[in-house]
Amino acid sequence: MTEESLKNIALLIDADNTTPRGIDPVLTALAKLGQVNIRRAYGNWAKPALTKWAGLTNRYGIRPQQQFDLTKGKNATDMAMTIDAIDLLYQGKVDGFGIMSSDSDFTPLVTRLRQDGLTVYGFGSAKAPDAFQNACTRFIDIDALIKGDEDIDEGSVQTASSRDEPKPRVDDEMIDLLGKSWRNAKRDADGYARLSEVGQIAGNRSSFDVRNYGYKRLSDLLRSLEQFEVTERDGHPVVKRLR
Repeated sequence: MTEESLKNIALLIDADNTTPRGIDPVLTALAKLGQVNIRRAYGNWAKPALTKWAGLTNRYGIRPQQQFDLTKGKNATDMAMTIDAIDLLYQGKVDGFGIMSSDSDFTPLVTRLRQDGLTVYGFGSAKAPDAFQNACTRFIDIDALIKGDEDIDEGSVQTASSRDEPKPRVDDEMIDLLGKSWRNAKRDADGYARLSEVGQIAGNRSSFDVRNYGYKRLSDLLRSLEQFEVTERDGHPVVKRLR
């Protein structure tokens, strides 16, 4: 099932392990996949730390799922989320998932969901374990997503300093991924490949998302790199690796 055909999306939130500031941009990101009809947040709602989340449940139509801490110093949130996700999977009514968490314990769950062909977007900290990030179809840094949303809200009143704020560095590993994706794409006689195909190949090989690097589109990210050239041919954006 392609991302474009997704209809019914479930958002499961590890409220103990993620920020409530991210809920609005996360819902916006998931709206590109389909309707986020299932919205559940898991945690021990008796904890003062979840007060801000509790205040958002009615506003965003989120169903709070109470999970008491069964052992001191531990919480059972991840197990409750996993059980519900598998229940939704076997009901066959969900086309994709959003998982808000930075907990590596969800890696087996994400892997299982993807084995059934479901798209799984992960939303968490940039420091989330690589195993969890790589298991997701896309993993998006919530802080980068929040910042991008705030920049849109500021609009034309952004200061010069905020516009000139440096974006996260695109590391050599990412440049190598994009280069290999370009090499595996169909290229014309001049070496240009369709940007959409390069993006699709890169997406199949990695869970990266351009928003993690401060860009809205793959074309913007590639234009910022001296290793690539982006132009347009026959009404379609194309890309070529220069070196």
